[in-house]
Amino acid sequence: MDNKIDQTNKNITDLASADTDIKSMTIPQLERFLQNLGEKPYRASQLFAWMHQKQVRTYDEMTNLSAQLRQTLRQIAPLTVLEPVEVQISRQDGTRKYLFQLPDGNRIESVLMKYKHGNSVCISSQAGCRMACRFCASAIGGLVRNLKPSEMLEQIYRIGQDIGERISHVVVMGTGEPLDNYDNLLRFLELLTDAHGLKISQRSITVSTCGLVPKIRALADRKLQITLALSLHAPSQEKRLSLMPVAARYALSDVMDACDYYFAQTGRRMTFEYSLIRGVNDSDQDAKQLCALLAHKNCHVNLIPVNPVRECGYRQPDDNTTADFKNKLEKNKINVTIRRELGRDIDGACGQLRKKYLQ
Repeated sequence: MDNKIDQTNKNITDLASADTDIKSMTIPQLERFLQNLGEKPYRASQLFAWMHQKQVRTYDEMTNLSAQLRQTLRQIAPLTVLEPVEVQISRQDGTRKYLFQLPDGNRIESVLMKYKHGNSVCISSQAGCRMACRFCASAIGGLVRNLKPSEMLEQIYRIGQDIGERISHVVVMGTGEPLDNYDNLLRFLELLTDAHGLKISQRSITVSTCGLVPKIRALADRKLQITLALSLHAPSQEKRLSLMPVAARYALSDVMDACDYYFAQTGRRMTFEYSLIRGVNDSDQDAKQLCALLAHKNCHVNLIPVNPVRECGYRQPDDNTTADFKNKLEKNKINVTIRRELGRDIDGACGQLRKKYLQ
């Protein structure tokens, strides 16, 4: 008996010196973690439910755990809980932009968008971004670090609690390149869809990428039912390279092959995001090239009049140009919508609110 107690105490000491993030653990991982503390495996499901279903902020609220276990957890595994630094609410459409502070002092942003079909949250996957797309405020300052699964989940949890309503759809399209944080993204998706947690359907999740070909193919092989959205933004390799440095690593032809592979493996229709920039990629020739690029593909095109970012100098086309571009795609039997502009009066573009706080 004494040997067992000694081993448990040693495990607690070892864990106290580690960076233990239990909110990023699955139930089987929590079982092993708690067994090292001398606890029964069933405690894992209780702990998981408190963190991901009830989304409590402290161990003190976990009333079906013993006082001793709660004290031990406080010592060796501080709960990851994000606090909003600023919340902006649009007077035009009710969109909410949140700036959250991470435990290490870094700041990230998230957006709540209300639709008829439910509440959608767009979250960040990294603090900063190293993709350096020319028109995006997220790239200003470069990449600081990847977000943990818990830090991605917390954006959803805190927004849901703030509005007192269920979040039904999640878009990983905020600051950062999700596939550049691939392993943490996969764990986040596993936890977000777990039946013992928030239980959001895979079909209600969209993940965006600027085109990391090996990761697109790896994600395809997992045969998840999420929607993959490619940040396309140009109809040719040459023009894409002028806007997106990632094109120097992955040619457009290889990116499109990877997208075809994703559809073949998952049966999920691709979404292509296309930010319309005045005088850059909104011409008749651009529309013609885009039609040729997407001909016969099972896809959806999301046209996005670019959100002006002062440091980038790009402007959006007028409404007539945008509508004309859309009509050209539709005439070629391409499914297309113009994204409804939300949060224009509140630092709506990715990275804009966070940028205000960067030194």
